[in-house]
Amino acid sequence: MSTDSSDLFGALFEAPPANRTVPVLVPMPAPKPYSYSVPDGMAVEPGSVVQVPLGPRQVIGVVWDGGEDGVDPKKLRPISHAFDCPPLSREMRDFIDWVATYTLSPPGLVARMALRAPNAFEPEPMVEGLKLVGGEPERMTPARARVLDTASDGFSWTRSGLAHAAGVSTSVVDGLITLGIFETVFLPPPPVVALPDPDFAAARLEGPQKEAAEEIVSEIRKGEFSVSLIDGVTGSGKTEVYFEAIAETLKRGKQVLILLPEIALTASFLERFQDRFGAKPAEWHSDLASRMREKVWRQAVTGEVRVVAGARSALFLPFEDLGLIIVDEEHDPAYKQEDRVFYNARDMAVVRGRIGDFPVILVSATPSVESQVNGQSGRYSTVHLPTRFGDAALPDLHLVDMRRHAPERGGFLSPVLIRAIGKTVERREQALLFLNRRGYAPLTLCRVCGHRFQCPQCSSWLVEHRFRKQLQCHQCGHAERTPEACPECGTLDHLVACGPGVERIAEEVERHFPEARTIVLSSDIMGGVKRLRLELEAIAKGEADIVIGTQLVAKGHNFPLMTLVGIVDADLGLANGDPRAAERTFQLLSQVTGRAGRTGLKSHGLLQTYQPQHPVMQAIVSGDSGAFYEREITERERAALPPFGRLASIIVSAETRHDAENHARGMRNAAPQVSGISVLGPAEAPLALVRGRHRFRLLVHGRRNSDMQGFLRAMLSQSPRERGSVQVQLDIDPQSFL
Repeated sequence: MSTDSSDLFGALFEAPPANRTVPVLVPMPAPKPYSYSVPDGMAVEPGSVVQVPLGPRQVIGVVWDGGEDGVDPKKLRPISHAFDCPPLSREMRDFIDWVATYTLSPPGLVARMALRAPNAFEPEPMVEGLKLVGGEPERMTPARARVLDTASDGFSWTRSGLAHAAGVSTSVVDGLITLGIFETVFLPPPPVVALPDPDFAAARLEGPQKEAAEEIVSEIRKGEFSVSLIDGVTGSGKTEVYFEAIAETLKRGKQVLILLPEIALTASFLERFQDRFGAKPAEWHSDLASRMREKVWRQAVTGEVRVVAGARSALFLPFEDLGLIIVDEEHDPAYKQEDRVFYNARDMAVVRGRIGDFPVILVSATPSVESQVNGQSGRYSTVHLPTRFGDAALPDLHLVDMRRHAPERGGFLSPVLIRAIGKTVERREQALLFLNRRGYAPLTLCRVCGHRFQCPQCSSWLVEHRFRKQLQCHQCGHAERTPEACPECGTLDHLVACGPGVERIAEEVERHFPEARTIVLSSDIMGGVKRLRLELEAIAKGEADIVIGTQLVAKGHNFPLMTLVGIVDADLGLANGDPRAAERTFQLLSQVTGRAGRTGLKSHGLLQTYQPQHPVMQAIVSGDSGAFYEREITERERAALPPFGRLASIIVSAETRHDAENHARGMRNAAPQVSGISVLGPAEAPLALVRGRHRFRLLVHGRRNSDMQGFLRAMLSQSPRERGSVQVQLDIDPQSFL
């Protein structure tokens, strides 16, 4: 391999003599680290972040464990550069190895998730500052006097910071610099957030909340691995309880990671944290500016950042001394990553806690069946919060049988729900209408010839977005302008929207309540995350009467005036073959109805359904979550489904159906005969065509104690090689079955 002569480190190809070799893990799908020589004078150790030549490129890598491999250093390419960065700890390296082994992913791709801020590997540059030397200007003005008085404390200031503190323009400061009254000094870069104070505003918890906090804090004080499940109804004070665990961890000098399913949207959480600890936590999510991500990464690895609140990827931040992980809304499907490395952040958080020997706290009003079973078996300690905090009561929930209370022709809201909305708006309170379906309608067809608008690259219908005047595929993003005439028969004005989306519900609400202030919340809203945050703030301030939203509204938001929640289609999540359909429907509807009455106002929830006798519907309106979980757990155990059995999903895709099917059959034939593990399929995936690629699925099912990874390794080793356009995706513990 030869280096690119234009590369910054190309000259190091002819490096000084080396006397030892080290394994380096590079961010690519290689099965193991590559060996490199260490130039004389360069100091590296396991965990050191380095730059190495790989073919014609220079790539970032991590010196890995394993020592020298006996190869003559003179025959190896040398490490180009060692970054001035704290090495990844042994715990972090063990965690990367564990995730790679469990998910059957190349370790380099897992390490890549821990190295997602390449410009953070060198120290941040010093900041130019000013320090008062002394003396007075010949002409003293009130503005200059304020600057000198502010700077007389002996501290160093940045130019803009001093001007702001003194209440003057920067030109006043510049004038004093020119007169030699200030000297230039260099200051360390400022922290991304101030240090949190565990005693800033300690909460006064009472009753169940106080008992729960004491139980959780006692686990923290043990200073060892444990998993606690905080199971409390919506609005029961779960956040305040785990804030006490954070305070205790900070007092012990440890760092804290808080995982949230939608951190980009939870500005209210950051404010609650600041109210309790006097400073916000550092944020980590995909919408963060790259420069800020680099700062957070660097200050997490150096220990300057004490608390990070982030999305699932924050689990791979290489903290200096992590002492607690909290997984809020632990049941949320957003914790599952389904790209390159397939992993569930909730489960991997528990693994990271075990490797690092520190506590992990899982939090939810509707825990996953897996966590419930672990709590019942004693693997997790469970803390129950059965009542809402303060005087707030849970909403009164009622089912609306759509067979008896049908909507008007062309509508989707029952007369019962419309009357309830009207009364709520009259009282100047807020109503929330929930429908987990974006856009205007999920299907558009021609009344004359029956033509249906389908994505040309996917086996899915195009969703109409009337606000944008577009038909869009929610699988691949394909979009086309909504036509006026049918492209099949050419008939004008005979295209009809079938079924409702949130935009169509908004149109119906506008028709019934033209004077009401209405807001639509959806992940594809124009303006992105910033717009969503502004809309959520407006709702919290009472600047909307009726809110219409998708599952975004179920993400732990607190709306003080919300007293009515209407579920437009409670049956929607039950209409598929997902074995977790009942559990997810129960969780989602419970979370949505929990948005009502959180501040003590009397509240109601109405669930429109065509299946009022379904166990999920009965469990929600009765408030008997225990009976639902007991039934669900029994059914899972009978079918040997997780957590009583193990599943792995294999998706084979290719540009032609023939290639995908043939490769999938070849993999099926290569499966070893092992007692307790069976392979189902191959069969076309429910989404048989995505982005122009044909997809076949194999499902591997095994007993709880079966060696699923060993079975899959043997199967893959005997399978046909991936040729042409064929690709294979492997998902251990799948959450999606599409």
